[in-house]
Amino acid sequence: MPVAQAGFIIHLTFILLGIPGLEDWNTWIAIPFCLMYTAALLGNCVLIFLIATERSLREPMYLFLFMLAVSDLVLSTSVVPKMLAIFWFRAREIAFESCLTQMFFAHFGFVAESTILLAMAFDRYVAIYDPLRYTTILTNAKTGKIAMVIVIKSFCIIVPIFFLLKWLPFCRSNVLLACADITVNIWYSFAMPIVTVILDVVFIGMSYVLIVKAVIRLPTKDARLKAFSTCGSHVCIIILFYTSAFFTLSFGHHVPRHIRILLTDLYVLIPPMLNPIVYGMKTNQIWVQVGCLFSQKWKWC
Repeated sequence: MPVAQAGFIIHLTFILLGIPGLEDWNTWIAIPFCLMYTAALLGNCVLIFLIATERSLREPMYLFLFMLAVSDLVLSTSVVPKMLAIFWFRAREIAFESCLTQMFFAHFGFVAESTILLAMAFDRYVAIYDPLRYTTILTNAKTGKIAMVIVIKSFCIIVPIFFLLKWLPFCRSNVLLACADITVNIWYSFAMPIVTVILDVVFIGMSYVLIVKAVIRLPTKDARLKAFSTCGSHVCIIILFYTSAFFTLSFGHHVPRHIRILLTDLYVLIPPMLNPIVYGMKTNQIWVQVGCLFSQKWKWC
């Protein structure tokens, strides 16, 4: 609904177009998206339930995995339900406040997940470099403090974008075009991926350099292979998350708009769907607990 202000029309609701150029295919595209989202919901909810209820999964490694599952749910749920509503029910109208809320949680989930992956790299370094002191260095209390830092960092990075957009006038049409100087918005939006993605990747890389050095110093080949295997699932998730982000943020601007939108939609679906599978397959303790959960003898596992 538009209102008049200072001689021009300001719109309070906007129209989301879905995937321009593929309108006839939107209903069919929604089917695999819905299946992937359902798989992401089930996988991450199972992980959250197991870690929250099983005492043997209260170690820092699994607590970080719990945080990762929560951030995956935030990232995918902030976008996919509205996307499916557009595809299947033509629910294209969205209030400006709802749009800002959706944007906030999508970006919050992205920043949080990147920081969680960095914390998990530190966790793996401590576990390999000084395994005898692992439980004293990374206590549950310290893990809780790390979780607070992750939330505060993500919140502080995203909130300025929220307020910068909140006070912009959108007046030309129901298309999201601001009628004001957006230089600050552009520079902050450019700096945010650098701060969150590049710095996190650099620190993760540094952590793995230290991990490799620690592994090389282990006395036997079996010990080295076992140490590397504990990092396997984390490395897979790092590659999955940052490769998806790299294609979305970089190459997405040099391809047709409908391809760019598809890449963005897949980005909020594929990592949340595959992360529980990767950790479930590569972490024996989780795999055992999943089997117990779906068996009649779960209460005795």
